[in-house]
Amino acid sequence: MAYLTPSLKYLFFIACLLGVVNLCSQQVNPSQIANLGHRPFPLPKSLSFAGEPVPLEVPDVAERLDRELQSNAYFHSNVLLALKRLQRTLPEMERVLEANGLPADFKYVALAESLLGNVISPKGAVGVWQFMPATARELKLTINDEVDERYHFEKSTIAACNYFKKAKQRFGSWTNAAASYNRGMGGLQAALKAQKVTSYYDLYLNEETSRYLFRILALKEILENPKRYGFDLLQADAYANLPTHAIPVTSTIEDLPQFALEQGINYKTLRLQNPWLRGYKLTVADTTAVYSLQIPQAPVNSARD
Repeated sequence: MAYLTPSLKYLFFIACLLGVVNLCSQQVNPSQIANLGHRPFPLPKSLSFAGEPVPLEVPDVAERLDRELQSNAYFHSNVLLALKRLQRTLPEMERVLEANGLPADFKYVALAESLLGNVISPKGAVGVWQFMPATARELKLTINDEVDERYHFEKSTIAACNYFKKAKQRFGSWTNAAASYNRGMGGLQAALKAQKVTSYYDLYLNEETSRYLFRILALKEILENPKRYGFDLLQADAYANLPTHAIPVTSTIEDLPQFALEQGINYKTLRLQNPWLRGYKLTVADTTAVYSLQIPQAPVNSARD
C-alpha cells in the first residue's frame, strides 16, 4: 500500500466508519439471511438412540442437542466427508452390528469417534473405533509389530459390539452404554452412583462426556435427513468400494511387497485394503493366528515412472 500521511489516514478511517454505519442502518430481508445459511436449524420434534427416546422436553437436554446440531450442521466439510464414507461402509457396518446383536444406531458412535477413518488420536487411540492398546487387548484384538487389528474394520467392530453388549448389561440402556464408551464403564458407574440417578441425561458431567452422546445424536439426525440440512450428495459423489476377494494366510509371508506383486497389485494397494498390516512381513506362528488378506478382484491401475 502507498504511504499515507497522518491526515489522509484519519480521513480514510472516518470513511470506513461511515460505511459500516450505513450498512448497519440498512433494512435486511430475513430471507436473505436464510439464503446465506445463517439461520439456526430447528430441533426435531422427537429423536431416539437405539430405540430409546431422547427427553427433549428437558430444557438442558434440548439445549445440548441444539449446540451439537448447529455446530455439526454448519461443519460442512465434516458432514460431506461423513456422507461419502458412510455410503461406502454402511452395508458392512450394519451387517456386523446386526450379526452381533447391536442396534444400527451404533454406526453413529463410530462416526463420532473417527468419521469412519483409520485415525490416531493425540492420546494414542487408533482406528475407526478409537481403541487404546490396553482396551483393544482386553477385547482380544492383536497388536504387535506386524499386525494391529484396531485397524481391521470387521474385527474392531466386533470388539466394539462386545464392549457395548457388556455395557448394556451393566447399565440397562443402550444410551448409557454408548456414553460409557467415552467416560469408561467405571467412570460412568461412579457418576451414576454419586448423583443417585440412572440415566445419562440426568447426569452432571465433564464437558467432553456431556457433549459426547449429543454429537452422536446430531450426526444421526443430519445424516439421516441430509437434504433438511442443505446436503445433497449424489450416489456418484460417494466413495466407492473396491470389490475384493479374501486369501487365507496359512503360513508366514516373509515379503509382503513381493506377495502383492504376485497378486497383480502393489504394496500400497495391499495396505489400503488391509490397513491392519503394519510392516513388510506377516508371521503365522501357530494355529491360533488366523488371517485373511483382501485382494482386489480386478487389476488396480498404478502410477508409472
